Amino acid sequence: MTAYWAAHAWLPGGLAADVRVEVADGVIASVAAGAAARPGDARLPGVVFPGFADAHSHAFHRALRGRTHDGRGSFWTWREAMYALADRLTPDTYHQLALATYAELALAGVTVVGEFHYLHHGPGGTPYADPNAMGAALRRAANDAGIRLTLLDTCYLQGGIDQPLAGVQLRFGDRGADAWAERFAAQRDTPGTRTGTAIHSVRAVPADAIGTVVAAAAGRPLHVHLSEQPAENEACLTRYGVTPAGLLDHHGALGPETTAVHATHLTAADVALLGRRRSTACLCPTTERDLADGIGPARALLDAGAPLSLGTDQHAVIDLFEEARALETHERLRTLERGHFSGAELLAAATAHASLGWPDAGRLAPGARADLVAVRADSVRTAGCDPAQLLMAATAADVDTVVVDGRVVVENGRHRLGDVGRLLAAAITPLWA
Repeated sequence: MTAYWAAHAWLPGGLAADVRVEVADGVIASVAAGAAARPGDARLPGVVFPGFADAHSHAFHRALRGRTHDGRGSFWTWREAMYALADRLTPDTYHQLALATYAELALAGVTVVGEFHYLHHGPGGTPYADPNAMGAALRRAANDAGIRLTLLDTCYLQGGIDQPLAGVQLRFGDRGADAWAERFAAQRDTPGTRTGTAIHSVRAVPADAIGTVVAAAAGRPLHVHLSEQPAENEACLTRYGVTPAGLLDHHGALGPETTAVHATHLTAADVALLGRRRSTACLCPTTERDLADGIGPARALLDAGAPLSLGTDQHAVIDLFEEARALETHERLRTLERGHFSGAELLAAATAHASLGWPDAGRLAPGARADLVAVRADSVRTAGCDPAQLLMAATAADVDTVVVDGRVVVENGRHRLGDVGRLLAAAITPLWA
């Protein structure tokens, strides 16, 4: 039994003072507020939060940070740089890059990551000897970095609506939906990993293949890029006569296990539909503004009944505090008013482990996984803050201690692997040489 004590912690009922948490076998055994610390308790600084969930990651995009900002452009011009990077990766270099990226996530308080994985095959689309070698590299990377992983194996069959795969896209695609399903079925969960499914988008998966992915999901998480760009909506309306959300719903792809990623350019009917289906909406605010994608209807989605989650997506920024408060600040920009989300609602979005298939995580309560994130309240960013509002002031740099399944992964702001900056430089620099 290990015991932790903190001056403040976010419990299911809200912020509490003088909190003592006992942990046994990676699970929270007891939580007591208003409790005195006992001899031998590990004292955690500042405010303790449940572990954060990064619900949408493309690990290899981390190598694009600081390399795509010259000149004007759009998502579509940025995509060309992403394709060039994808063409350079092998299972070994992917493992190195993902390991460093996941370690950076751990430093930011992330205890589980949802990896939207579509870089499956070798150059020209030739499968590796192990058809899931790239996914296996991601699994090893998460294990080595000390965080849990939900590998969202992504179906990607065409280069655009009614367009064949071309160039590096051949590395993303299988021979068809049945071939994708066969490769997907060969994967197995482990104590630290879950396998889910993903429809890349209505651009990349033909309508008649959506049902195959839905059937393969069978109660597992199912994620999909949805209405990220107006051009996607226009192409879908032209080809199918409905919005992407309507098309997915027609083929049974919306439901409580589904997460719609971005959901930026939705109609009012789309918002209502996602709410009725209780599908989660995963917003990635730092990516959506970096790529000039737009501001999604976060408040409207939550009000309609769609739970919210958050992702760092392309990792232009890895900071779940920034993602969470952007839900509020983007609504302020859109409406010219303040006060759209409570602290509890923002924290719920940042700890949406259930959307990744881990319903026993994301809360400081008996029986939950022992994921704890201690955030300093005495840094130059947080000193003097009301502990209840620390989420609106702190950054990833203020994370002091991270415990994942009862194991300390980050202590005193340092990952157990050592200098993560060096790991990142060693993984990224050779890719651009």
